[in-house]
Amino acid sequence: MSRGAVMLAAGGTGGHLFPAQALGEELIRRGYDVDLITDTRGNVFGADFPARKVYKVPAATFRGRSPLEATKTLGTLGNGFQAAYKIMGEAAPKAIIGFGGYPTLAPVLAAVGRGIPSAIHEQNSVMGQANRFLAPMVRAIACGFDKTKYLEGKLIAKVRVTGTPLRGTVLSLRNASYRPPSSQGQLNLLVFGGSQGAQFLSDIIPQALQMLPEYFRDRLFVMQQCREEDIDRVFDAYEAVGIAAELATFFEDLPQRMSNAHLTIARSGATTIAELCALGRPAILVPLPHAKDNDQLENATRLEASGGGWCCPQQSLTAEQLAGTVRRLFEDPGALIKAAANAHALANYNALDSLGNLMEELAEGHGAGTKMAVSA
Repeated sequence: MSRGAVMLAAGGTGGHLFPAQALGEELIRRGYDVDLITDTRGNVFGADFPARKVYKVPAATFRGRSPLEATKTLGTLGNGFQAAYKIMGEAAPKAIIGFGGYPTLAPVLAAVGRGIPSAIHEQNSVMGQANRFLAPMVRAIACGFDKTKYLEGKLIAKVRVTGTPLRGTVLSLRNASYRPPSSQGQLNLLVFGGSQGAQFLSDIIPQALQMLPEYFRDRLFVMQQCREEDIDRVFDAYEAVGIAAELATFFEDLPQRMSNAHLTIARSGATTIAELCALGRPAILVPLPHAKDNDQLENATRLEASGGGWCCPQQSLTAEQLAGTVRRLFEDPGALIKAAANAHALANYNALDSLGNLMEELAEGHGAGTKMAVSA
């Protein structure tokens, strides 16, 4: 018999949906029904989400400084709130948690307006703008890091440091030991830029790898996630210099590929960092430079400071520098082994249980702060 429904609010990028997916699986194990409320991008990454029902509401992000664009965004968010408020009345979840980003604004606000116990989860070391807006209104704030920038004052009383939940496919590989490349063997290089790809990586990685000596290129096997519009030119670039490559817009088996990679080059979203640490795999991190709060740079520099990877800011990174770094690391298996071990030491395998406990407290009406509500 079901213990009732819990609503998860997550935008359609993997960085938000994957932790939500992991929590959904845990809540189902605990006897709850799980509903997902998302934006239209959830079509791509939410297909296998363990939800009883998937709701979709309009969402938009504030971009640029145009008053007209801001008005349009506010209108979209307002429509999203109206739709979400109706959904909350019909679905009547016992609790809701938002995983950050503007797509979670309307659902969490609507839930608060209905008096539904609400929480947010901040995966990054810097609290995003949407979560900063919601933080005063929710009952609990779950964090992926011990110290989260912009989280201070009265909000500290609501904080529960849980870590970032990991998918079952990642947890199943946690004990797979890192094996560095042999002196003459294949060099497995994994490249991905988050669930929506990264044009910069599609530009610079082929340029850098083309600069490697032929005996390196002959041993390389590149697994690279690209935007659909970039795949053909990236493949042609690798084929021209004899580099074996497998390209896709999205790897369904990304955790397995991360586990098998000798080295990964990736953006540094919080979920990516958490999964690299859980698997204990070395990585070159190229933080997304356009993020408003530099959250990816904070994530990457923290991992680098712990010896678990190498941070290469995009603004100053050249193909020559990247080629040199890749060559140096592949020629020094000891450095790769050390980084893998340091990353593994940072892993948090209790995040799923901790976040599940928090949501159970909210759903069952005990703990996690005092009741708050706003008028609809």
